[in-house]
Amino acid sequence: MSVTARQELRTQLKLALPIFGGQLAQSANGFVDTVMSGRVSALDLAAVAVGASIWVPVFLFMTGMLMSATSVLARHVGANQLERINPLVHQVMMVALAIGILSVVVLCNTAPLLVWMDVDPEIRPMVVDYLFGLSWGMPAIAIVLALRSYTEALSHTRPVLIISVIGLLANIPINYVLIYGKLGIPAMGGVGCGWATAIVMWIMAILMLLYVHRHRVYRSARLSLRPFHWEPKTMLYLLKLGFPVGLTIFFEVSVFCIIALLISQSGAVIVAGHQIALNFTSLVFMLPLSFALAATTRVGHARGRQDEAGLRIAIATAFKITLAIGALTVTMLVAGRYWIPLIYTDNAEIIALASYLLLFAALYQVSDAIQVTANGVLRGFEDTAVPMVLTLFAYWGVGLPIGYTLATTDIILAAMGPSGFWLGLFAGLSSAALLLTWRLRWRLLQPHY
Repeated sequence: MSVTARQELRTQLKLALPIFGGQLAQSANGFVDTVMSGRVSALDLAAVAVGASIWVPVFLFMTGMLMSATSVLARHVGANQLERINPLVHQVMMVALAIGILSVVVLCNTAPLLVWMDVDPEIRPMVVDYLFGLSWGMPAIAIVLALRSYTEALSHTRPVLIISVIGLLANIPINYVLIYGKLGIPAMGGVGCGWATAIVMWIMAILMLLYVHRHRVYRSARLSLRPFHWEPKTMLYLLKLGFPVGLTIFFEVSVFCIIALLISQSGAVIVAGHQIALNFTSLVFMLPLSFALAATTRVGHARGRQDEAGLRIAIATAFKITLAIGALTVTMLVAGRYWIPLIYTDNAEIIALASYLLLFAALYQVSDAIQVTANGVLRGFEDTAVPMVLTLFAYWGVGLPIGYTLATTDIILAAMGPSGFWLGLFAGLSSAALLLTWRLRWRLLQPHY
């Protein structure tokens, strides 16, 4: 039986808000690392910042690779094929561990990349050691992501919030011990942040395993490793679904990185103003992203039930929520553009520039909400390859060229500087919204089950 629009709204709120809280807690770890390493020295802070610019994209790619597993699991939950959940999670875990181990290899061999990036030779050894320590936590966080797909497919998102908050709280004292040298452990400076992050990742993995193993809400689809199921075709299908999502996230992140590099030549005030506007809007973006993740689950459930009416209610509800979020965000950025920068700095020049750039950021909030929701719904349809191509074109074929042209040349208008790049982001995200909604309209005309 189909749910009503009001029931669907409550369900999506219940799913998405804990995800949002968990994402904020995970982001706060980066803030903690920055503050605590910065108190040691500028070199330690720089090493942690450079290291994060390398490992975070690897983590986001891993996240994308495992994100699509939610839709497959949710479809079986919706079809009440609960006996398939345990074997499917085994395949997700195998894929996760493989990606986690590959990430260890990548992060342990970054020295040539640091040379290519022309990183200050004084901090290169520190960055290498930081990434070496952190790399050993990647298999653990891969397990967390795999179990996150399992628990989200079963509509239980609270563990993500609880365990992320515990991870944040654990990170502070572990950082303190390793960075400053306590309890008989020698001071490691910024390198200690890497080892602390790895330890926190393993704490989160162990807690997640214990939670899903013991909590009563998982009784209907209990995980067990005995017997272990080996399904190569299923693993290949998960990789086929996940790889495009990982690349999609990488394409989006890389555009922001390229823009940051291009702006970095413009002086400290411009860089700081850009970074403030980007950091705040990135935090805000987590809210529509959380509802997009919830939409993936709800679309998967409806497809599993072969519930056409419920499917369309789930999609409509997801778009209504994220459009409301987009409109609210626009209002907040425009009305609060002068006080938001005060959270970060008291420099009048930086505040003036950041408040100006926040107006441009407000332009694409609705487009961003639409494109992330459309992508989430398409993942629920297990449609990931074509959306990858569409987003690649939108970000790299539309957004970046337009931004570069407006920012640095006089071809269209007099060179606009940083605001030109932000107009490029508006063009790219708007293109992505149009292309992905077109793809979704086409998908709705195809067989869903």
